[in-house]
Amino acid sequence: MASVFKPVVTKTDPETGKAIKTKTKKWYGRYRDENGTEHRVPLSENKATAQQMLAERVKQVSRIKSGLVHSAELEMRKPIQGHIDDFEKSLKSRNNSPRHVGDTIMKIHRCAEVCHWRTPAQIKATDVEQFLVDLREQFGCSIETSNHYLRAIKAFCRWLCLNKRLIENPLLSLSILNSRIDRRHDRRALSDEEFQLLLDAAESGPPVQGITGPDRAMLYLLAAYTGFRKGELGSLTLKSFDFADSKDGVKPPTVAIEAAYAKNRRQDVLVLHPYLTKRLKSWLAIKKPAPNEILFPISQRAGAVERKAATMIRFDLESARTFWIAEAETEKEEEKRRHADFLLYQSENGRFADFHCLRHTFITNLGRAKVSPKTAQTLARHSDVKLTLGIYTHIAQDEEIAAINALPSPEPEE
Repeated sequence: MASVFKPVVTKTDPETGKAIKTKTKKWYGRYRDENGTEHRVPLSENKATAQQMLAERVKQVSRIKSGLVHSAELEMRKPIQGHIDDFEKSLKSRNNSPRHVGDTIMKIHRCAEVCHWRTPAQIKATDVEQFLVDLREQFGCSIETSNHYLRAIKAFCRWLCLNKRLIENPLLSLSILNSRIDRRHDRRALSDEEFQLLLDAAESGPPVQGITGPDRAMLYLLAAYTGFRKGELGSLTLKSFDFADSKDGVKPPTVAIEAAYAKNRRQDVLVLHPYLTKRLKSWLAIKKPAPNEILFPISQRAGAVERKAATMIRFDLESARTFWIAEAETEKEEEKRRHADFLLYQSENGRFADFHCLRHTFITNLGRAKVSPKTAQTLARHSDVKLTLGIYTHIAQDEEIAAINALPSPEPEE
């Protein structure tokens, strides 16, 4: 039964300091919604007005039960902030990383603020289109960044529809743009020689970003032989590795990434290369870490200080390049090396050798080893082989030349 009432609250008497019970100035309403859930809501300080407001709510519930009003119509008129808060809780409940949740909610907040949305009923595709255009044209954002915003906003609208907070999705007509026509930070894969010189420079180099040279070299090795991302590498402990061989000698050494740190939100186990295993065991024997100690404290996701991996690898690339140029035997050779892309952080064609390029190196080397596309996709932990082959697998010029020269030639005319 719906009714208005004044709740009793406990306050402290300012003169005596004693707790006293008193009723609130505002009248509250008690009623049950169309699902039978009881609600207690603040209404008005005037009883007659409060009764009128409550009667309107009861009337709306009756209309919903009769099928005259869609329940989503009521939700659409509520402040959008409450919906965003609930969406954030939903993201957290699905085991998404704090970073992903925070980044998604930030993008939704920014779009809602710029588009002046106060309720879900105000969400329009034209507003979002203009918002994304402004991101690219006024703020210089790439198409890829624009797509990230669109994915976040569309995910929010899908959630609103699934939870009956929108009658229909207003963003169904919007689609992701082709980011390959506007790449701002394309990576390249390192050659074998570049990678070896990078390791040598790191091994003998000073600490960078709080990480010692030998630790950086081990970090680069793991990245290039597993394809693990920065956040995944930053979660590794001694317990992540299994070096114990089975009795029959068949079981290979492995490394595991917990689901909380993997991009695909599932535990991934990868077999370790024999060379990597040998280097890793030697490094661990010197480091002597505790079982739960983070081996590479580079990621805030794992509770460590967030360190710039790009700064580390850029420093070591520059050191390696300096040594490489200095080793030229003639002035002509030295001048040639100075104009080469070899070991450059950014090549002349705009491709970067940042920390993530080590993942590109791993996947590219799988292709060079004649690994099947499906196996490469599985080891890269990609959901689509197009991403494995189209973005992460790079073809060097000498490979192109070799492929062309391998084509059959017609017999010369006599």
